[in-house]
Amino acid sequence: MNTEVIWTFLSTQGADFALKVLGALAAWVVGRWLIGIVVALIGRALEAGKRVDATLIQYLKSIISVLLTLVLVLAILDIFGVHTTSFAALFAGAGLAIGAAWSGMLGNFAAGVFLQVLRPYKVGDFISAAGVTGTVKELGLFATTIVTPDNVLTVVGNNKVIADTIQNYSAEPYRRVDCVAKVANSVDAQDAIARLRPAIAAIPNVRTTPAPDIEILQFTPEGPLLCVRPYTHTDHYWQVYFDTHKAIVATFGAAGYPVPETPVAHRMVAAG
Repeated sequence: MNTEVIWTFLSTQGADFALKVLGALAAWVVGRWLIGIVVALIGRALEAGKRVDATLIQYLKSIISVLLTLVLVLAILDIFGVHTTSFAALFAGAGLAIGAAWSGMLGNFAAGVFLQVLRPYKVGDFISAAGVTGTVKELGLFATTIVTPDNVLTVVGNNKVIADTIQNYSAEPYRRVDCVAKVANSVDAQDAIARLRPAIAAIPNVRTTPAPDIEILQFTPEGPLLCVRPYTHTDHYWQVYFDTHKAIVATFGAAGYPVPETPVAHRMVAAG
């Protein structure tokens, strides 16, 4: 019985089936060849732009290749008369299930793609993002690794990074160091400013252009509060910050300035 069925099939539909097999083989060979060309062209276009990380390029090429191959398989099944509507519904349902289960990871991945393309920061930059401040150690597809100033390795999801404000302190050639110095009411503020200017300018790695800003910031009961703001490269920020405070102490000490104290009237009010 089986032999008769097979013989009947071959005698009536054998030639048509053979043509379908040959067509499917030809479609597979040609389709895979075209997919290779498309993926290669996309990879070259991304590499030519020099804005996308090499790791991300390979990842995107793999995803595109898999998706196009899936389309090719569905097309070949259609040659044999297999209805692909059910397969499409199956893949769609699986996609929704995976998307619901991995929504957080997919969101981080999508954010990572945007960060790779837009490049608001790169490895080695000192940034503040998602409430974390430090040096970027790695910009991954799902998370950004930041080393904070106290040497703590912090991993932040890319979705959280791109949804928050990003401050890149390394993007510009220099940044301002903000310090303050208080002098007593009996001290001439202009004299203090005049003494500080050469002292701050002499600090290593302080830029001459723009020159340090040293002005009266505000007045307090103890005396005027001066802003002392030199400019330097990000790599030297903290050293200049500390050296500025040292220079303020040394300058005021050499000038014999008294230590600012709360006026007696204010102390009496506070004590009462």
